[in-house]
Amino acid sequence: MGLTKEQIAQRIAKEVKDGYYVNLGIGIPTLVANFVRDDIDVEFQSENGVLGMGPFPFEGEEDPDLINAGKQTITTLPGASFFDSAMSFSMIRGKHVDLTILGAMEVDENGDIANWKIPGKMVKGMGGAMDLVASAENIIVAMMHTNRAGESKLLKKCSLPLTGVNCVKKVVTDLAVLEITEEGFKLLERAPGVTVEEIQKATEGTLLIEGNVPEMKF
Repeated sequence: MGLTKEQIAQRIAKEVKDGYYVNLGIGIPTLVANFVRDDIDVEFQSENGVLGMGPFPFEGEEDPDLINAGKQTITTLPGASFFDSAMSFSMIRGKHVDLTILGAMEVDENGDIANWKIPGKMVKGMGGAMDLVASAENIIVAMMHTNRAGESKLLKKCSLPLTGVNCVKKVVTDLAVLEITEEGFKLLERAPGVTVEEIQKATEGTLLIEGNVPEMKF
């Protein structure tokens, strides 16, 4: 069955710790802000120049002047600040972001990520992805385990143009939570109702399975 995009974001939210500064990429990562625990203090940063993002607004309460890097309307929390792109990327390049959560088209067993271009397709630009992966110490990827054709997106080697090399630490998909190790993808958790065999079949890269793999808890 697998997780919904919202459930992927909910599982990733468990990786967010008190006091973290977190950058949320476009797509599934933007949903993470909706699921962070109320009892911890987290600052969400968007590279278009916002620090202190809150969850998405309710319908009818949107402010068109408040948007994230993906041009989605957002809310801001008390104490939020706004600044230009130069300041925003100084924060990123200066390693002041504790956790970066990105979407991806492909991730390989070395921790390489491809998330900005499909050859032959129109592309608006790479955005802040290359700066983020070059500067971040902790990168979690949120993605579907396979593409629409049913082909694995967790590969031995990425086939698309790379965004970053040997930088991804963990991947959360609709099927599993995996850690990038020197030996390959280490299976940490599986989605409720999903078997280890199903994850193995959907993973092209080397999959390391140690003992009994628990189901995710939310």
